[in-house]
Amino acid sequence: MIRYGDRIALLREKHALTQEELANKLGISRAALSHYETSRREPDYETMNKIASFFKVSTDYLLNRSNNPEAVLDEDVRDFVDSLELSDENIMEKFALTVDGRKLSAEEAKRFIAFVRAERSLE
Repeated sequence: MIRYGDRIALLREKHALTQEELANKLGISRAALSHYETSRREPDYETMNKIASFFKVSTDYLLNRSNNPEAVLDEDVRDFVDSLELSDENIMEKFALTVDGRKLSAEEAKRFIAFVRAERSLE
């Protein structure tokens, strides 16, 4: 199975860039890029998005969730995901939330939401 680091390295090589050149374009160190390419370190969310945007591929492609580099959520789906409100009862009825492959019960989902709200109130 191909790893995210392999995908990053392949994309960099396909675009005839050195690690130093790509690192500069992404605003990261060459050492960090090297760690990403060898899968010794995972890029954070922001860096993963920068890499995907730079190469015009989806993050799903980088993370090996898709073999199609152009596969991205269409605008309607992206808007839906961005505005999803988990405390909405209708959403909870239509979609199954899972943890470790097991569906959360309605009570577990409510406790999860309560936990997040409590944690946010401490900020």
